Amino acid sequence: MVPVSTPQQTLNRLTVIVLIQWMGATLGLPLLALFLEHRGGTPHVIGLIVASFFIAGVLTQYFLGHLADKFGRRPILVASLIAYGLASMTYALPFSAVWFTLTRVIQGASAGALEVASMSAVAALFAENERGRAISRILAAQLMGAAIGPVAGVVSSVSNLGWVFFVTGLVSLVAAVVAFHTNVGDVEYDPTPLPPLKWNRPFAGALVAAAAIGLAVGVYETCWSLLMHAHHASTLQIRLSWTMFCIPWVFLSRTGGWIADHLNRRTTALFGLLNGAAFLATYPHIHNNVVMLFLGSAESLGAALSSPSIASMLSQGATSRELSRRQGLYATSTTASLALAAMASGFLFTVNTALPFTLAAVVSALLAVSTIFWWRGVHGRIGVTPHTPPTPPAP
Repeated sequence: MVPVSTPQQTLNRLTVIVLIQWMGATLGLPLLALFLEHRGGTPHVIGLIVASFFIAGVLTQYFLGHLADKFGRRPILVASLIAYGLASMTYALPFSAVWFTLTRVIQGASAGALEVASMSAVAALFAENERGRAISRILAAQLMGAAIGPVAGVVSSVSNLGWVFFVTGLVSLVAAVVAFHTNVGDVEYDPTPLPPLKWNRPFAGALVAAAAIGLAVGVYETCWSLLMHAHHASTLQIRLSWTMFCIPWVFLSRTGGWIADHLNRRTTALFGLLNGAAFLATYPHIHNNVVMLFLGSAESLGAALSSPSIASMLSQGATSRELSRRQGLYATSTTASLALAAMASGFLFTVNTALPFTLAAVVSALLAVSTIFWWRGVHGRIGVTPHTPPTPPAP
């Protein structure tokens, strides 16, 4: 039996669930490496454990999207929250570091499933001319969780980090109960084979845009703190830099959603991608850490205003039974390019501190410009159809 909840109620619940999951995921990240080191992890083992989270996402996101299209989003959403919660609880067990590789694999796959199910649910429940504002709520919840998590994690220590993760696991299990009683756009089970994916231009361009975004995020994941440290930033400044990036995005998310629903999505998306590439190339040449903090907020303005447009292009023209697979491929494109950039940028940073930022900026800008080709002929304004000349009367 499909649960009953209005689209707005579902959006509110998913916003809270995503906020909690991202806050829990980032809560202990500043201390995770030290926690693993205390459990006997060498730098190579710690690197493997951290990377396993992203590898699991790359390998499972499309497959889980396929299952969501076939059997429904609700089972995938509930199962992912349960799996994430149980995996988080294992941090409180007296395991050696290497065993936490399995924990991170389960967490990575579960986090990917949650993203696929929640974003495709929003696309299924809201019409295309309302989808940008709805998607912006989910994106804002992700960033708010990422902003709150590391700051809230300051109160924890390496010795009690396992129990902090245990509590976040319990919260994830409670969220699974809420998700079970929420309508996420599923219909009654259809035993017929899934229709093939519709490879239209909005979809193809969105995958390219996802790769451009992932490249930038991968460089930041690996090199941002290293760059600020090289510029003699304090630990407080490094923490604040992440928070100051997230806060403008949260406050402007609804504006970005309105833009996606009312203005030209293609133009907005291209602006956002080029804006991100420009800032990425600029940071290594700024040696004032206070200026770096405010530049991060300025970059966030462009990202907040354009990200809902990019995400909305992904589902434009899609049928309900392909939304999760589309979202799975989008997440795979982002995560794969993120993992590639994260792995390569560490080595490039040792060669020259500016090299990973500059190289990723160039490639990201080229991918951004290529969307002009992918989205050619696509009408970025929802509800605006191309003008067709009247058909002449029959003789």
